[in-house]
Amino acid sequence: MSAAASKPVSVDEYIASFDDERHRAFLTRLRELSRAAAPRAEESLKWGSPAYALGSILFVFAGYKKHANVVFTPSTKDVFADRLQDFDTGKGSIRLPYDGEIPTELLTEMIAHRIREFEVDGVKWM
Repeated sequence: MSAAASKPVSVDEYIASFDDERHRAFLTRLRELSRAAAPRAEESLKWGSPAYALGSILFVFAGYKKHANVVFTPSTKDVFADRLQDFDTGKGSIRLPYDGEIPTELLTEMIAHRIREFEVDGVKWM
């Protein structure tokens, strides 16, 4: 991000705040995937990052210098642990290097699981 940039107030501004075109393109693809996989979710900025919610936050993504993170509940991440072995992960996060491919099918399945987890099981954000 540019050091002189003011704090973004929309997801469009958030993505535009990244200086590197490759990073903007990667984050735009994450946004498109998020909207396609969770079409009923409200998109907003939470903690300065794009977030998708159905009353409660479902998931968030964020861009950093060398990678993007997609963050789910730890319970969602744990369900997919066997398929996340090739990724650096945190409590609920998955690190996606900008020079790698976005695991579209995996993230789409994780978003679907997270929506079901919230709507059926009542699992709220951390």
